[in-house]
Amino acid sequence: MHTSLRRIACATVGALTVLGAAGPTAAHAETAPAVNLATNPGFETTTLPLADWGTIPGWQCVPGEAFIRDTAARTGTAGLTVTPANDHSNGECAQTVAVRPNTTYSYSAWVRGNYVFLGATGTGNDVAPSWTETTNGGWQKLTTRFTTGPNASTVRLYLHGWYEQGAFSADDVELSGPAVDPAWATWNVPYPAAVQDKKVFFTVDDGWQRTPDVVNFVEANKLPVTAFPLPMPVGFEPDFFKRVTSAGTGGSVEVHSVSHRDLTTLPLAEQQAEICTARDAVAQRYGTAPKVFRPPYFAFNADTLQAAANCGLRTVMTATADYSWGASTSYRGGLQAGDVVIFHFSDTLATDLQRALADVTAAGLTVGGLRSYLP
Repeated sequence: MHTSLRRIACATVGALTVLGAAGPTAAHAETAPAVNLATNPGFETTTLPLADWGTIPGWQCVPGEAFIRDTAARTGTAGLTVTPANDHSNGECAQTVAVRPNTTYSYSAWVRGNYVFLGATGTGNDVAPSWTETTNGGWQKLTTRFTTGPNASTVRLYLHGWYEQGAFSADDVELSGPAVDPAWATWNVPYPAAVQDKKVFFTVDDGWQRTPDVVNFVEANKLPVTAFPLPMPVGFEPDFFKRVTSAGTGGSVEVHSVSHRDLTTLPLAEQQAEICTARDAVAQRYGTAPKVFRPPYFAFNADTLQAAANCGLRTVMTATADYSWGASTSYRGGLQAGDVVIFHFSDTLATDLQRALADVTAAGLTVGGLRSYLP
């Protein structure tokens, strides 16, 4: 899981030479091409390594009701089939996608079954869903259009059947419209407040080893820690990550992908499935939407930045210092205000944190909460 700091620095600086943190402009919104923003729209990404059993990549469905089947494919090799488990379920599957404000989008899917509904919420100008009484055993396209309000940044897309109406299938989902601007990449927190307040930021990755001494040290020192765990270890012990990140003001749980693969080896669509699925796992466990993405191995490309943005994550964060597994490495030649330090959840984490905190104090700095200093 370890990457040399020099590789980190080169990757991040290279990205920052061509990317900025500016928001979308009106002209850009008008000229941006319409693309399909839906995550895993054709259900061709059937599973992700390390994902929980039964998870539909990119979608939030009722556990045990939704499955990707080759028999449900309208095009390609797979499609979605949902069988509500009881009369009190409509078998809803949904996903959240980032959008531009004051912009018109078209949302559609091909469905098969009785009383199937398709719609979007959180648009700022919600409209009635599109639905069909029956598709008579074949496929039918449902379409709805909406224009986002001035404060809309994400929308929730949903598909569902109806109570006591049996199974339904879906394929070839499309949310057509202009994408949001790519996320911005950084290895530190360059904003004046972080420098003026003399803050350094502690971030911890992965989550496979969880020891009580880490919780004790963080709580005793009221450290604001930002955790980037994978969904699987979060599922093993969710309270551990909650305690680690709630000891100090500004701590949070953020996103580190599902499988910890090098995302630069994947196309944009699969990167988006990795990031959005991990985002959903964090939001479901902790009730707060994450805002920051840490790419595994600090490896990212332009597709990573767009995928993160499509999932509503505006910052892709690497680091300027590494204190994992006994290291004390700073690429900038000693800890400075705005630095982001990476650790890993390991059997040395408590002593790694203690060593880093001593260096932070010796440099006349203090530890801050990462999200408190990001836009």
